Amino acid sequence: MPWAVSPNRAPGKDNKAMNTRWKPSVTVAAVIARTHAGVTEFLLVEEHTPDGLRLNNPAGHLDPGESPLEGCVRETLEETAFHFKPTALVGVYLSRFEKPIPGQAQTEDITYLRFAYCGELGEFMAGQALDDGIVRTLWLSADAIRACPERHRSPLLIKCMDDYLAGHRHSVDVITTDASVYQIGKAY
Repeated sequence: MPWAVSPNRAPGKDNKAMNTRWKPSVTVAAVIARTHAGVTEFLLVEEHTPDGLRLNNPAGHLDPGESPLEGCVRETLEETAFHFKPTALVGVYLSRFEKPIPGQAQTEDITYLRFAYCGELGEFMAGQALDDGIVRTLWLSADAIRACPERHRSPLLIKCMDDYLAGHRHSVDVITTDASVYQIGKAY
């Protein structure tokens, strides 16, 4: 049952994280597909990461003063040099991983909250510099993406693609951005 408490979570368990306010990193991602020679392909970015060269959806962190939809438009342009018009929300995803802290035996616990949109790919902006670390963009089929999981930056790459292929589409209006978001620097 999706509304039940996960059996992996032990209610009342002594957890040091319970004493710290949990703040997931909010990210946005574009699931961009086209049909080429009868095959559905997805636009991905290949980027340098601390773990080597990886593949991902055009994606990044939500910036202060923007809605998730606006962040997705911005990140797609910055990472692919294409304009992008989100037309539907594919889904909202939560993922977690532990990242080694350089020079320490400890790890950093990181949780991402991802808003993934699909939509229309627009004009290519020739001469637009790509974000630092982005090596190139490429179109890959679902089979080619599934064949190289060791190269995925995020486990959400496959989940977002599969949800898109399954027809998951929600109105972009399901996410409301209050006007206060655009009031950066003003006291509430």
